[in-house]
This record gives sequence, structure tokens and C-alpha cells, in this order.
Amino acid sequence: MIRHIKNSNVVFGALLTIGLVGAGYEAFQIHRIEQVNRVVAAGQLVTSDRYPYLQKFTAAYDQGNKKDYKHAVQTYGQLLETKPTLAQQAKIQYNIANNLFVFGLIRRINDDGTLQDEARYAYTQAKMAYEQSLRITPQDRAAKFNLNLLHSVMANNMKPAPKDQSTMELSNLPIGLP
Repeated sequence: MIRHIKNSNVVFGALLTIGLVGAGYEAFQIHRIEQVNRVVAAGQLVTSDRYPYLQKFTAAYDQGNKKDYKHAVQTYGQLLETKPTLAQQAKIQYNIANNLFVFGLIRRINDDGTLQDEARYAYTQAKMAYEQSLRITPQDRAAKFNLNLLHSVMANNMKPAPKDQSTMELSNLPIGLP
């Protein structure tokens, strides 16, 4: 009987030790995650190599905040190559679209009221990115709102560029050999 109690105490002591080590490890992990969350909430860059996705995402977000829209879109595009989850893909596409939309807004309009080619390209790419984000998360109200806003901007400013005379078809020329 005493031997049985000693064996039980050893087993329970080992389980207690394993539980304490596991709880300590989980507390350490929670502390590290809280540190990263504080950095992200403060709008700073994540510099830890332990979180490569967050590191790249915050770098792209920071580039967008500094009005470096082209590099922000490139960095977000690199994130898409890392095989993120569907939720992460939707966020990345949404941020790509936002950067392209703002980039298109700062492009100038030509004298005849048409958009510069860069702005037209940025708007069409932003539209595709918003639509891709909405395919993944159709209930995303912010993406829906921004897409509608983009449509209104595109409708008001995207007049077709005038045709160049050299590319116009001349309909009075005979077809075929004489």
C-alpha cells in the first residue's frame, strides 16, 4: 500500500512538473505575442524574424503610409507568394487595392479631361484587387464601400482617350485586289 502511494506520488509529481513547464512555455508565448501586438497597434514595424508575415505586412503598410504606393503594392504582392491563409489573402488584396486607388487619385488628369495612363491602370488594377478580396470575403463592408467609391470615380473621370488619326479605319477603301 505504501509502495502504491509512493508510485502515485511520483506520477502526480511528474505530471505536475510537466504541467508547470507547459504553463511557463505558454506564458512566454503569450508575452511574445503581446509584444508583437503592441508594436503593430503602435503603427511600428515588426522587426522580429519569428513573424515573417507580420514583418512583411507592417513593412508594406508603412510604405503605403509614407505615400510609397508602388513599393507597398510590390511588398503586398510578395506576401501573396508566401501562400497565406484565405483571410490573409483577402486583407492583402484589400490593401493592394487601397494603395492602387490612392495612387490613381494622385495622378493628374490630362488637359482634355481624360486620366493619365498610370491612373487608368491603377484604377483597373484596384478594381480587380477589390473584386478578388470580395470573392474571398463577400461580407467585407469596407471592400464593398471602397469598390463602389472606385466605380464612381472611374465613371466620372475615365473618358476614352481620343483616337489617333493614324489608327482610324478608312471605310471607303476597296477590299481585295483589283
